[in-house]
Amino acid sequence: MTWDELKRLNPKEIGVWPAPAKYGAVAVLFLLLVGLAAYLGWMPQYEELEAKQKQEETLKQEYSSKKAQAINLDLYVQQLKEVEQQFGALLRQLPSKLEMDALLSDINQAGLGRGLQFDLFKPSAERLQDFYAEQPVDVRVTGSYHDIAAFTSDVSQLSRIVTLNDVAITNKDAKDQTLTMEAVAKTFRYLDDDEVAAQRKAKDAAKAAKQ
Repeated sequence: MTWDELKRLNPKEIGVWPAPAKYGAVAVLFLLLVGLAAYLGWMPQYEELEAKQKQEETLKQEYSSKKAQAINLDLYVQQLKEVEQQFGALLRQLPSKLEMDALLSDINQAGLGRGLQFDLFKPSAERLQDFYAEQPVDVRVTGSYHDIAAFTSDVSQLSRIVTLNDVAITNKDAKDQTLTMEAVAKTFRYLDDDEVAAQRKAKDAAKAAKQ
């Protein structure tokens, strides 16, 4: 059939179409139905494939995230070990309970060695912290400026940690070069295992009481 003959065919009168035209129309319709069926059957598979691809991408991102966390965890553990080692080194600079008397004697001897006169050397009650105890000592010494300065330097160089706080220096007589220094010397000691356990128990009891 020619193109002009096809154009003159009336879609409403398919029954009177020539045989070649009928066969052609049936073939086209068949192909359309096959294509539609294939599309409808393939579409769910395509959607499933697309979902699987998205899931794969999500899993890859989760894997990368977990891998980064694992690397950071190793770094964190290493840093924690280093901090514990540094803390242990600092803790070893603190005297034990049995060494406190000797340390207080060292502070006293540091002043006497510089020719200072102790008008007051009074240890106060300990202040317990998590892992250590703070021991304040009220100190009042009299001597020359040079001797007092040398005493403070000697205290800072003791093998154990000692700090001088609330320092006040006065001169009652302007004609006299003798000075009076008042201060709170603070030293620290580490708590033994029993004391640490007692501290934790007391804190836990305090938290429970607040709830």
